[in-house]
Amino acid sequence: MSVLPALTWAALNCTPVSVPLAQPVRTASGDVTHASLALIDLVTEQGTIGRSYLFAYAPWALQPLVALVKGLGELLAGHPIAPAEIERALQARLRLLGCTGLAAMALAGIDMAAWDALARAAGLPLARLLGGRPRAVPGYDSQGMDGAERGGELAQRAVAQGFTMMKIKIGYPTLEEDLAAVRHVQSVLGRKCALAVDYNQSLSVPEALRRCGALDPLGLAWIAEPTLADDDEGHARIAACMHTPLQLGENWFGTHAMARSLRQQACDLVMPDAMKIGGVSGWLRAASLAGAATRPMSSHLFPELSAHLMAVTPTAHWLEVLDLAAPVLAAPLRVEGGCVHPADAPGSGVDWNDAAVERYRVR
Repeated sequence: MSVLPALTWAALNCTPVSVPLAQPVRTASGDVTHASLALIDLVTEQGTIGRSYLFAYAPWALQPLVALVKGLGELLAGHPIAPAEIERALQARLRLLGCTGLAAMALAGIDMAAWDALARAAGLPLARLLGGRPRAVPGYDSQGMDGAERGGELAQRAVAQGFTMMKIKIGYPTLEEDLAAVRHVQSVLGRKCALAVDYNQSLSVPEALRRCGALDPLGLAWIAEPTLADDDEGHARIAACMHTPLQLGENWFGTHAMARSLRQQACDLVMPDAMKIGGVSGWLRAASLAGAATRPMSSHLFPELSAHLMAVTPTAHWLEVLDLAAPVLAAPLRVEGGCVHPADAPGSGVDWNDAAVERYRVR
């Protein structure tokens, strides 16, 4: 007999919050000092509530994202909680608007909440519902563009916390500044901890070729998104000129975009974002593509959910430890010895600290 319960959609609530970050995330495209989050509660007629959250990136995008989530939720009253059916129904309604950008993010948030509801009702951690089990996943300490000195301090902390992998953002005005930051952080990490870098799409292809060529001898774990995320041809040119693995994926909206990048040999490693790739359902498709292409697959953001998803990913690589939602969660993400340990409790590990949600609510 199936463990999957029969659940029916009753209502959907979506709460906007702005959470201050203890460590601002600095990038070549600007600084993120607050996490603009949309907190989703999917209420079923049986009483189970599925939860998820979305990251709007910019404060001005938060309210439109919340409105999209609520609007899509209104279309599903009385619908069975069956993620595949929900996805097909909402994609059909989005044909004219298009299922990318904020619309795709809203759909993914609903998908993640639906899977969470099913796991809770079944009394299973999400990883077990998906056919795996909660297990320790190697994490990497994800930091911003903090300069050589501050980067070194954060590297020292990462080693002390047991991380064996760290990522920093670069894309300074000059190549010399990039090299100085990388070399200093590497000197602090030593042989205990590998280093990856992320350009956040800040370079032209010619400049990326120049800078990545200079970084190539330094033994980095990967270089991420040196040029525009959708420029597969450009990334393929860059990848072909380096020994350092090239990482893509955090800006793939759906697995069609991922498949295009893989076809064009645009990357050596893949890093989908659960919110952009299509939630749990999209992640499972992405994991199949990565497995077929033998590409190591890491996660981007959403560490609570991603820890469960990585447990059922055939080519699971690294899990990003950048917990934007921690201040509004009932239980903090458990990170020990550089590994993320998903909760062995029903659901995806996302529950709210109601007092904190009220404190940071955007009105």
